[in-house]
Amino acid sequence: MAAERTIDALSQFELYPVLGQVGAALQISQSPVFMAIAVLIVLALLYAGMRPAAVVPGRLQAAAEIGYEFIHNLAVETIGPKGTTFFPFVFAIFFFILAGNYLGLLPYSFTFTSHIVITVALALMVFAVSILASLRYQGFGFFTHFMPEGAPKLLAPLLIPIEIISFLSRPVSLSIRLFANMMAGHVLLEVFAGFTIMLAGVGIFGPVLAVAPVAINIALMGLELLVGLLQAYVFAILTCIYLREAVTH
Repeated sequence: MAAERTIDALSQFELYPVLGQVGAALQISQSPVFMAIAVLIVLALLYAGMRPAAVVPGRLQAAAEIGYEFIHNLAVETIGPKGTTFFPFVFAIFFFILAGNYLGLLPYSFTFTSHIVITVALALMVFAVSILASLRYQGFGFFTHFMPEGAPKLLAPLLIPIEIISFLSRPVSLSIRLFANMMAGHVLLEVFAGFTIMLAGVGIFGPVLAVAPVAINIALMGLELLVGLLQAYVFAILTCIYLREAVTH
């Protein structure tokens, strides 16, 4: 059983119907359920934090204000003056991903950001918004970006396809980065948890040997907390960079 526990580290990513017969009939898996939970947690924390509106903020209000100011500064400083227009979009993406990353660290929970389908959907949404913003602010001048300025026109048949492929690869890299980091971290946690169970049943010294993977798992949990925040930040700042290119000529 311990060996199976160690090997079957990918079972935590399997989808199955939840919410009883209703979930089975509607084919609702744990992924949309935990996405809804993540949204509700973010909204509840923001509401509880900003409701007092005290001159001297408490801890929760201070945390909400810091989060608001952090993302607002990120949007304005990266995108430019038009960053305030896209601030709600960047704010929602950052805290949705952050809540999903941290929610998945709780026992019996599910990390929806470790599913490529979810990260691809988020990346495609960012990609679509950036294209619409490009057409809104640049018009058909947006298509001139696929031909580098100053390059010989004879190289256009070569350069234009390369630039198009590079542009289309944005959602791919954006989605795989988040998916791969979250999946790898949870696999490592599962593997070392399996080592703990396996070693605990090995003779008299088993419990002593099991201390090592427990210590590693504690360190990995701290690392996952950092990675969860970092990946949400990377996704948000890349979104801002793409939007900056969209609103500037």
